[in-house]
Amino acid sequence: MSGLLDPESREKWLRLRQDIETLTDSWLTEAMKCLQFINSRPNCVNVLVTTTQLVPALSKLLLHGLGPIFPIENVYSATKVDISRTTIYFTGKESCFERISSRFGRKPVYVVVGDGQDEIAAAKQLIQLNI
Repeated sequence: MSGLLDPESREKWLRLRQDIETLTDSWLTEAMKCLQFINSRPNCVNVLVTTTQLVPALSKLLLHGLGPIFPIENVYSATKVDISRTTIYFTGKESCFERISSRFGRKPVYVVVGDGQDEIAAAKQLIQLNI
């Protein structure tokens, strides 16, 4: 992250992250432990599906220190930008899960973590694809 921000901004960001950690009972630290554990296991990978556009999503991963946990090829955006028309399309998380299933196959165990109906619907579809 040191290459993304000037020293003063970096220090402010680190203080803000520490404040967030305090207010959320160390949410990021605990999530990082889980993700690192998955990453350390043989034949296991972390995959991120987001409705955020790809470049901002990658920036957020770097700012939160999650870059090493999510290789760029394992980050999927459900938002598609048509630069020629400056239009943003939401392709849906389901289409991302279809691509993930195509890439990794039907045999793996998939664990979907989310906070909304999109994740529930996508997980159900993924389960149906694996039957």
